[in-house]
Amino acid sequence: MEIDLSPQLAKKVYEGSGGSYYAWSPSELPMLREGNIGAAKFALHKNGFSLPRYSDSSKVAYVLQGSGVAGIVLPESEEKVVAIKKGDALALPFGVVSWWYNKEETELVVLFLGDTSKAHKTGEFTDFFLAGSNGIFTGFSTEFVGRAWDLEESDVKTLVGKQSGKGIVELEGNISLPEPKQEHRNGMALNCEEAPLDVDIKGGGRVVVLNTKNLPLVGEIGLGADLVRLDGRAMCSPGFSCDSALQVTYIVRGSGRVQVVGVDGRRVLETTIKAGNLFIVPRFFVVSKIADPDGMEWFSIITTPNPIFTHLAGSSSVWKALSPTVLQAAFNVDSGVEQLFRSKRTADAIFFPHQIRINIPLHPPKSPSRLI
Repeated sequence: MEIDLSPQLAKKVYEGSGGSYYAWSPSELPMLREGNIGAAKFALHKNGFSLPRYSDSSKVAYVLQGSGVAGIVLPESEEKVVAIKKGDALALPFGVVSWWYNKEETELVVLFLGDTSKAHKTGEFTDFFLAGSNGIFTGFSTEFVGRAWDLEESDVKTLVGKQSGKGIVELEGNISLPEPKQEHRNGMALNCEEAPLDVDIKGGGRVVVLNTKNLPLVGEIGLGADLVRLDGRAMCSPGFSCDSALQVTYIVRGSGRVQVVGVDGRRVLETTIKAGNLFIVPRFFVVSKIADPDGMEWFSIITTPNPIFTHLAGSSSVWKALSPTVLQAAFNVDSGVEQLFRSKRTADAIFFPHQIRINIPLHPPKSPSRLI
């Protein structure tokens, strides 16, 4: 059965006084269900507060816009209060309780991509709220909550029932949340826009890879991630994940074109992609992208903590490793064509800057006097 790989935008799931929550649905993006992947994001207005919650899925969070504060409690650990800003990536393993707050005028927008293989619904995140009108304790009787918290029934009703908001609320000005601590960022967050570059090609693009070395918690969630910035009209080499991983890509900025080729050399996707689009490349399928004039930036998760890619063009491509005669036999060409092919892309790897090609005729045209 063919699966629609078309990129999709997120749809609003709910809205509160402090912001909105959006998600991608497996019914519109079938590869979410096929690949056991969840994708969502929220936007917090000024004083927007995302109520404490835990999820049925491990995730990578990426700050798309703005700045704010995240509170994170790992199992059997103290609360870590982390200052976050655009470009920050955080790994959120199973069992993590988190809250998020924006005190600035600019909206705080955070993307979540993760593994739903153990989730209640394949291809979707389910959050369990600790407070609010849909909080866990609204389902327990006052007797049970009173016994658990050692409180009188009237106090239980106040604590459980006072917060009428759901999911995302707006805080009043008289509430001061904990201030972030610099030491709490260590091992919890990595800014992809400021981290050392793993790949830097002039006129081509740049890559920062999240793995167990620079963000150890990704080992616990079983996911890797990267931020790729492709310069205007540059090309990202055709390639595939050679360790059976899925690649889930969110377009952060700009636009461009993408092609995906699958089994039997069939092109299964050819389309334009733009900011806000999410698409998923199936296992072992080959993908390539070309940026529009203003460039393109994307954030991806890969379903393995230390991904390995095989490229099919450029100085590091598998073609450069194969013997000349193998290449001749494979393409059924003579040595002259093979040598021409091998002489190209000897310095470019992964990203290919835009080049203006000028066609020069092999034989100059005859002068008018010779045409008479």
